[in-house]
Amino acid sequence: MNLKDIQDILKQFDDSSLTEFELKKADFELYLNKNNQSRKNQTTENIATQTKTQKTSNVIKDDSVPQKGEVITSPIVGVVYLQSDPDAHPYVAIGDSVAANQTVCIVEAMKMMNEIPAGKDGVITEIFIKNEQVVGIGEPLFRIKYTDS
Repeated sequence: MNLKDIQDILKQFDDSSLTEFELKKADFELYLNKNNQSRKNQTTENIATQTKTQKTSNVIKDDSVPQKGEVITSPIVGVVYLQSDPDAHPYVAIGDSVAANQTVCIVEAMKMMNEIPAGKDGVITEIFIKNEQVVGIGEPLFRIKYTDS
């Protein structure tokens, strides 16, 4: 990643409603934070609680379902929302049948909510992301086995 790429990310982050952004690629890591409390200042107990919650709240892979199909990727950089609000059910879960125009998640970018559709009729077989995770362009979101494939 070159300096121009980093400057572009900083500009987009500064202009967005995001409060935190983390990017990890091979040997490069970038963490940006607009919060008063940095994640580096969190207590070990808070981090342990968050990690436990993340592990139990999201099923990433169901080994009973064959991992065939195509991957739905993010078309933009932003924050993924797997449900319409914190108390709502997720848009989709592993094993759910979806229609081509059905929303599988929302990616918020620069205060714009972008609905991500399934693309074709199929079944969700894998979820690669967690709710409120920051994703980049082309990052895998879901694996879907299309009914016509």
